[in-house]
Amino acid sequence: MSDGFKDKVKGATDKVKGEAKEQYGKVTDNTQKQAEGKADKAKGAVKNKAGDIKDKF
Repeated sequence: MSDGFKDKVKGATDKVKGEAKEQYGKVTDNTQKQAEGKADKAKGAVKNKAGDIKDKF
């Protein structure tokens, strides 16, 4: 497996985890969980972009 593919998988995992945390935060009115979820989704997007860049080179 290439490093780019690994980063894409980790990015997708972070996005899913972030979405779950964000939705949980909305249901329970927990703003901290919502913020953690948004941060995880952003981290996942960055890892995904890093994977794209690694695949190009």
